Amino acid sequence: MPSLTRILLPVDFSGRSRGAARYAAALARLFGAEITVLHVVLPPHYEFSVLESGSALLNQLYAARIEQLRKDLDEQLAEELSGVKTIRVLETGDPARKIVEYAHKGADLIIMPTHGYGPFRRFILGSVTAKVLHDADCPVMTGVHLEEAPERPETKFSKVLAAVDLGPQSKKTLEWAAWLATAAGAALTLIHVTPSLESRAGDYVDPDWRARLAAEAHREISEILEATGAAPEIVIENGDAPAVICAYAGQLPADVLVIGRGSAAGMFGRLRTNAYAIIRQSPCPVISV
Repeated sequence: MPSLTRILLPVDFSGRSRGAARYAAALARLFGAEITVLHVVLPPHYEFSVLESGSALLNQLYAARIEQLRKDLDEQLAEELSGVKTIRVLETGDPARKIVEYAHKGADLIIMPTHGYGPFRRFILGSVTAKVLHDADCPVMTGVHLEEAPERPETKFSKVLAAVDLGPQSKKTLEWAAWLATAAGAALTLIHVTPSLESRAGDYVDPDWRARLAAEAHREISEILEATGAAPEIVIENGDAPAVICAYAGQLPADVLVIGRGSAAGMFGRLRTNAYAIIRQSPCPVISV
């Protein structure tokens, strides 16, 4: 069964960090979890690249910078995290590497503020978020990535959507979603998307193939439900998985979408193609397990 006693909240003092903090606080209150607020500052030769490494001026400027950041870390997000047990940590180094290192110390969930700028926000993930999704062992929650999506003033978990591909991660994905839905008193929906097959001129496509794919999907889903004990509403659609899942999440509308992101084996690590696309396009926060 999933557990949520330690939440890791990396922050960069942006508006997106505030949104992530609200979700962290809501989950911490729901599960009685502790939040580690982590800010990672780059080494001095990155912060002040025009100065000679090791110079007295560089050291003085960097010390002043660290002192100000410690003050900011103590003061920032006080409203969002009020009433929640927090530990505030300032580290120096590569942000993605430090976040993953802290996660390996026992975090049950990392909540990342999603980045990206301008009209191409939906087509890229920030490099730090992408690396954390790739390398971290624990579930990772990412915020809404769409440029046009409004900031969500209310943090709630009344509708949980689990998207499964019937692969090895599906049982874990549904367990996590069902556990969250039960704790929050939320409605749980499971969606699976069968592949789309478009015929070309002169090609024969069996007209019953969709029905057979759906029937096989129902059979496999029944096995997962039996193994997990979950009882979600089941939706089976056909088409491009990321597009269909994200469209359905918007129609529901889901407050959070739970997906699997695969095992760490292989050159692509945990972040598979569909997971990457879903995180970019989702109209609601995504928890990747």
